[in-house]
Amino acid sequence: MLSILIWLPAAAALVGALIPARRVAGLLALGGALGSLGITIGLIAGYSGHSTRLTHVTNVDWIRSLGIHYSLGLDGLNLFLVAMTTFSFVLAIAAANLRDWERSRVFFLLFALAESAVLGTFLAQDLALFVAFFDLMLIPFYLLLGVWGGPNRIAATLKLVLYTFVGSLLMLAGAIALAVLTSEHTGHPISFALSTLAASPLHKGTQEWIFLLFAAAFLVKMPAFPLHGWMPDAYREMPVEVLAVFSGVLSKVGAYGFLRIVLPTMPAASVHFQTPILLISLASVIYGSAMAFTQTNARLIAGYSSIAQLGFITLGIFAFADQGAQGAVLQMVNHGIVVAPLFLIIGLLAARAGGSDDIRDMGGIATRAPILATCFLIVTFATLAMPGSGNFVGEFLILLGLFKTKMVFSIIAFTGVVMASVYALRVFIRAMHNRVGPQVQSREISLRYGLVLAPFLAAIALFAVYPQLQLGRSEKSVTAAIAHEKALTQTYDTLAGAIKK
Repeated sequence: MLSILIWLPAAAALVGALIPARRVAGLLALGGALGSLGITIGLIAGYSGHSTRLTHVTNVDWIRSLGIHYSLGLDGLNLFLVAMTTFSFVLAIAAANLRDWERSRVFFLLFALAESAVLGTFLAQDLALFVAFFDLMLIPFYLLLGVWGGPNRIAATLKLVLYTFVGSLLMLAGAIALAVLTSEHTGHPISFALSTLAASPLHKGTQEWIFLLFAAAFLVKMPAFPLHGWMPDAYREMPVEVLAVFSGVLSKVGAYGFLRIVLPTMPAASVHFQTPILLISLASVIYGSAMAFTQTNARLIAGYSSIAQLGFITLGIFAFADQGAQGAVLQMVNHGIVVAPLFLIIGLLAARAGGSDDIRDMGGIATRAPILATCFLIVTFATLAMPGSGNFVGEFLILLGLFKTKMVFSIIAFTGVVMASVYALRVFIRAMHNRVGPQVQSREISLRYGLVLAPFLAAIALFAVYPQLQLGRSEKSVTAAIAHEKALTQTYDTLAGAIKK
């Protein structure tokens, strides 16, 4: 089941690439993505969340001599991240079908391959397989940016490759070290199975330097401050349909990696580096919010707001509290279904402003395009975590969990919530109201593009009204992911209290 879910988009797009008719490639890619979404809906319907055990497990020897398995599994931790991925890719590919692309068959093949690779990273239960999918998912985006990006795409691609390639190499080194040293520590044959690595954690000192390798890779990918240097150029130049899933989906792989790999296999190191990671996360919240407030490029406003949101997510993970971790996973999904339509709307606004992404060149179309303005307003309210939205629930849980363990951090992080309301409303008011830009063409959203945005708006409303749809199914798996860290933290606090007395 999970193998079909992963490879169906790439297989359908490959068939489309081999058919001479150009329009068929996009339709087959869309069909493959719809098939994976349908499977995901069935998996959600059949998952109760009453156990932390993996379901629909696939476990086949891949490279037996190295202990590498083609191992896939589904639980509450990755279920809705898989759903967000299939959902976002369906709508992004549908939006891409509304435009003409040079070498369209290759474009849609790469787009679908990217979806398959991202699904593989979320479902992999073998560390070597995770690393393989992690690297594979980046390659299509390098090409999608480098071939179909804006005028400065080559420089943007080079910067993206350098940052993420170094991060991937560090993670590869950490994965090999973790498996080899665990084998020596236990005396068992080498294995990359995550369950095996989590069952026999290494000594604290060894965990710490391996932790840094994984943390660097995941923080670069998210991105987090100050490892975000590739982000501005890539976000300016990437095709907006590609950027919608790149920002909405791929950035969550790093946060997910902390929960799935780092915390279970390196609990002592995670507790040791809790405060530094929280400081980096807090810096991301404040820096991202401040930069979003000062930018005039709408893509960069959304990009820097994503840095702030991912900072919130990391704060929730490393609060080592049940509510914080639950809020972090919920916020991963909320952010994905909010930022993807945000970028698609930015693309529509730029098309009405002579191709400019600068909010100073936009404005004055709200009365002439009320449906587009309403869609933008709903997404804006969700972005700023308006009470009653799913983002509000996610951020509330994160701050509640953080308040229980690191009160000072939660108080400072609250400033990011306040700043979000400023930059989100600023970009909406400037893009839809005020004076009309010099090249603005006021026209309503088309029916076909409205059909692309409508499911996003429905998903935003669903998680606003019923966040328990995810929380109920993910609670046990999420709390199990931080159980070791919670126990260690309580032990350290007890010892510190006894010493103080």
